[in-house]
Amino acid sequence: MGRQHVIDAVKGLATEKVPWVPYSGVHSAFLIGQPADKFLQDPDLIVKGVVYAAERYKADGIPLLFDLTIEAMSMGCNHKWWPDNPPSITGHPLENKNLADSGIKIPGPKDGRWPLIIEAGKKVKAALPDVALYGILCGPLTLASHLRGVKIFTDVVKNKSIAKEIIDFCGQVGGESARIYAEEIGCDVIAITDPVASLMKPETFRQFVAPATQPAIKVTRRAGKVSSFFICGDATKCLEEVATLGTDGFAIDEQLNLNYVRDVALKHKVGFGGNLKLTLALSLGLVSPREDALIALAAGGSTGFVFAPG
Repeated sequence: MGRQHVIDAVKGLATEKVPWVPYSGVHSAFLIGQPADKFLQDPDLIVKGVVYAAERYKADGIPLLFDLTIEAMSMGCNHKWWPDNPPSITGHPLENKNLADSGIKIPGPKDGRWPLIIEAGKKVKAALPDVALYGILCGPLTLASHLRGVKIFTDVVKNKSIAKEIIDFCGQVGGESARIYAEEIGCDVIAITDPVASLMKPETFRQFVAPATQPAIKVTRRAGKVSSFFICGDATKCLEEVATLGTDGFAIDEQLNLNYVRDVALKHKVGFGGNLKLTLALSLGLVSPREDALIALAAGGSTGFVFAPG
């Protein structure tokens, strides 16, 4: 298990071997025969599932959790639990209110599920000293969509001052999440995860998303940890913006061409992660996972590449 290989690769450095990071998420619950809703609310089950997943898959790095509702739920967003998935946000407190009138505050380590996550994280870190632990935080645009709903996607065009206020606030929330993962738990990699950011045009990404990622990046750097930016969907149009955010690296999903991703990352001297096809290979089996892995490893090379699901 290569904790240091993961850290070096995320930083864009050459590694002796390509590190492997399975994004186990609630699959860790499945592996130990537990429903996702019970797993995500029990620190002992989280520890059992994550440790089991890391050992079973011989992981060099692994996320503590892959749940982008932690911050929103800590701020009081209505939600629904599921036995086979992370919870979903069902209510948006800023849909018809401004930030000042809502009374929403930046959640800290004693709010929401943070206490149990911190407890679980410390135990996982102790149990897996040679595995790089990822702290996954909700990125600013995705968190803004939890708070504001779909209105945020028209706000960035029609109500720019409102969009800026909300997204910047979400960036401050991300900064506190990064601090918790880095300082209170000791995660090695802090991943700002903003799946919906791929919907933005490059100029919109630069105006709204990029500034709001800076609090988490600064906190991570100050704590001596490494940072990454996770984005989903076809982010080809804004990949240059992703690569120049200031994070040590970034990660993409299966929709992107890994040769192009590699070239962008190497140009900017940052790490990059992917691109095992989560849907076509791992879920549906339409592509051989073994062949898909070999293709990704050949394309990624051994400089700054973290092999992971796309």
